[in-house]
Amino acid sequence: MLTAEEFTDQKFDLPEGGRWHELVAGELQQFDPPEVVHGNIVLNLSKALAEHLSPDSTAYACFELGLVVCRDPDTVRCPPVSLFVEGEAFAEMDKQVTETRPGLVIEIAASNARRAGMADRIGEFHGWGVELVWVIDPQDRCVHVAPRGRDRQVIAADETLRSHSLLPGFGVRVDDLFADPDWWPGGNGRSKANGDTSESQSQS
Repeated sequence: MLTAEEFTDQKFDLPEGGRWHELVAGELQQFDPPEVVHGNIVLNLSKALAEHLSPDSTAYACFELGLVVCRDPDTVRCPPVSLFVEGEAFAEMDKQVTETRPGLVIEIAASNARRAGMADRIGEFHGWGVELVWVIDPQDRCVHVAPRGRDRQVIAADETLRSHSLLPGFGVRVDDLFADPDWWPGGNGRSKANGDTSESQSQS
């Protein structure tokens, strides 16, 4: 049985530097490395967030940051993206784990193993106090929007993903999240200059 602190101390000694490991009720859990689409989604999402967030904004994103969602025994989840919208800007950037709650957690259901446990993960984040969880689903090419204590909805590929409360003015077409990079051989990258004609959006 490990604590979150012991997990952090040992993480870099694990295979692949512990990148695909989490701590679940005090025990190590290892995931298989995700498929290429996982990296494409993180890249496209990070670019969309970077284009939206101004230099003087207090909101910022952390990638694969360990979130201590439970104690005694400790559970540390490492979602692809955690968005912090309160507190000092970039306060969590240099940490391996944190007990500070992000406003938004973004998960990617890029494998059967990750899809199978996603409902439990959402429940853990909500129970910890995270207000909003997005689950990006490459298989169905959609985003599941799960606000804490409210009805969930699904944003389809031809619709726009938004969050009025956490990221006013932010919007990204769901289909653009799955685009291959422009430099990828045979890539299907689509420029955002093509525009977005959909009015559909999340309600959070």
